[in-house]
Amino acid sequence: MPSLIDLRRRIRSVKSTQQITKAMKMVASSRLRRAQDRVLGARPFARFTMDVLSSLASRVDQSAHPLLAERPEGPASRSLLIVVAADKGLCGAFNTNIMKEALRYLTERDHRPVSLGVVGRKSRDFFRRRGVDIRFERVNVFQRLDEAESRKIAALAMDDFTSGAVDRVDLLFNEFKSILQQRVVVQQLLPIKRLPPPDPQALPVEYLYEPEPQEIFDFVLPRYVEIEIWQALLESAAAEHAARMTAMDSATKNAGDMIDSLTLYMNKVRQASITREIIEVVSGAGAI
Repeated sequence: MPSLIDLRRRIRSVKSTQQITKAMKMVASSRLRRAQDRVLGARPFARFTMDVLSSLASRVDQSAHPLLAERPEGPASRSLLIVVAADKGLCGAFNTNIMKEALRYLTERDHRPVSLGVVGRKSRDFFRRRGVDIRFERVNVFQRLDEAESRKIAALAMDDFTSGAVDRVDLLFNEFKSILQQRVVVQQLLPIKRLPPPDPQALPVEYLYEPEPQEIFDFVLPRYVEIEIWQALLESAAAEHAARMTAMDSATKNAGDMIDSLTLYMNKVRQASITREIIEVVSGAGAI
C-alpha cells in the first residue's frame, strides 16, 4: 500500500499536468478561431478557381501546357506524394491518421516508385526513420503560415512534374470539417484535373483569350497549383488546432477524474492509518 506522502506527491504531479493541458487547450482555442476564419474565407475562392480552370482545361488539348499533360499509369510510372502533417504532437490522432493513409498509399503502389514531399516535422521524422525516399522537406511551416511557403512547395512539385521526374503529384492532408471532426484527403494536384467533356446540348461556354492562351496558361496554371497547396495548408492548420483543443480538453477532464480517484484513495489510506493507531492505543491501554 503506498504511503500518504507518495499519494500527495502523485496528486500534485497530476494537478501540474492538468494546468498544462488546460493552458494548451486555451491556446489552441484562440488559434483555432483565427485559423477557422482564414480557411472559411479561402474556400470559396479556391473552389471557384478549381471549377473554372478544370472547365477550361477540359476544352483545350493536353499539349496546351505542361501542367495539363496526362501520362498513362504503368509499372514504371512515378508519383510524388506531398504529405502535410504537424510540427508538434499532443493533438490526438491528427498525425497518426495522416501517416496511416500515407503508408496505405505507398502499399497500393508497391511496385511503382513513389517519392515523398513532407511538410511538418512529424512527417519528416516518421518517414526518415523508415528510409523512404524524401524528395523535399519543409518544417516549421505552421509557426508563421504565409503564402510564400505554398509558392515554394508548388515550385518544387511543378519542377518535378514538368521535368519528367514524376508522372503524377498527389496531396495528402487533413481537411477541417468541424471542431470534433477532421477528414483525411488525398487530392490529385498534377496533372490538373479535367472535368468530363461538356454536353454538346448544354449551353456552350465560350472563352475569349486576351492575350494569347499560352501566356494566360503560363500565369494562371502555376497560380492554381499554389492556391491548392495554400488551401491544404490552411485546412491542415485549422484541423491541427481543433484536434489539439479536443485532445487537451479530454486530457484535462481525465486528469480531474484521476485527481478525484487518488484523493478518495488517499482518504481511505489515511482513515485506515488512523483506525490502526486507535486500535494500537486501545490495545495498549487494555494491556496495562
